[in-house]
Amino acid sequence: MLAVLFSGENDFLLIDEPTNHLDSAARESVKAYLAKKRGYILVSHDRDMLDACVDHVLVLNRSSIEVQAGNFSTWWENKERADSFAKAENEKHIKEIGKLKIAADRVSRWAEKSESSKIGFDPVKEHDRYMDTRAYIGAKTKAMQSRVKSFENRMSREIEEKEGLLKDIEEPVDLKIMPLTHYKERLIECRDFSLKYEGGADYVFRNLSFELKKGERLFISGTNGCGKSSLIKAILSAAGYGSTPGLITEGTLNVAPNLVISYINQDTSFLHGSLKEHAEVSGLDYSLFLSLLRQLDLERVQFEKKIEDYSEGQKKKVLIASSLLTSAHLYIWDEPLNYVDVFSRMQIENLIERYNPTMLIVEHDVRFKEKLKTNEINCLCRPTKFL
Repeated sequence: MLAVLFSGENDFLLIDEPTNHLDSAARESVKAYLAKKRGYILVSHDRDMLDACVDHVLVLNRSSIEVQAGNFSTWWENKERADSFAKAENEKHIKEIGKLKIAADRVSRWAEKSESSKIGFDPVKEHDRYMDTRAYIGAKTKAMQSRVKSFENRMSREIEEKEGLLKDIEEPVDLKIMPLTHYKERLIECRDFSLKYEGGADYVFRNLSFELKKGERLFISGTNGCGKSSLIKAILSAAGYGSTPGLITEGTLNVAPNLVISYINQDTSFLHGSLKEHAEVSGLDYSLFLSLLRQLDLERVQFEKKIEDYSEGQKKKVLIASSLLTSAHLYIWDEPLNYVDVFSRMQIENLIERYNPTMLIVEHDVRFKEKLKTNEINCLCRPTKFL
């Protein structure tokens, strides 16, 4: 699709999330190509791509649209400054409204007391009052009620002027994860491991060696088709999580006994039905599941829809929320961030840094990998052919 798009010499390019599923080398090629082009609109959540390719940023905020010169990092720095100022203004606004409410309440109570006192009086007990007093108090009460109304109007105007102050502030909510602790230090051992599929002359990869210990975040890198997902399938099979027909392995692949794994598949086509049905099948607490989806900014209106009608990004959030709610020794995520927005990516980064789960991850987002990886393995870039 990218080759077809880029083959038109004079076309104005409209490019919608081109890096999803692309390996690192392909992303670099797209970056290099776009850096030389002029006149295109790029939709992307890849921060590295945006910094390399764009000179203006158009941002769809919660309640406004803005255009700024610069790349993503420039916009993000400006946004953090603007959000900090808006928060300070909001704190000031809250204090001012609090004072207005106290003053209005005090005046309102005085007016009510005065209103009740003008209704009548006992000339014997209140011999110092005259009929003219009632009219006088009525006039004063009317004036005070006018002041009360003025206060209320002023408060309403203040609130109306400030009500949009925080609407555009994107502040990633802290998510939670519940990792389990395994009694073994080494969870996966792979030595001189080779893999191919039945009927195929080519090995997907050969002689791969690595180990994964508790608390490590091991990223699997390599080009598309080099066997990253196949390696994950072999590990899941060794741990007792199903099997892949026709998968032939050689060498050593040891997985710690009774290992609980939470797995995110890069494929979302199997998702269907309602969120409640998905929660029941996955053994998830439905209320917590919906709460977590809201924290990942899935709108409530989506809760009533079938999952198959979701966008790809929304489907990914369903898988991520399901994984986060699963207590596990090991989290295996196969390209979890495809189609996922920037703010959710930041949420997930903060989550992993905070709770330090043991993870095996395939992900080509450079910023995500640089921030989180403790180690990295590379599958063979090209499968070796053996005759």
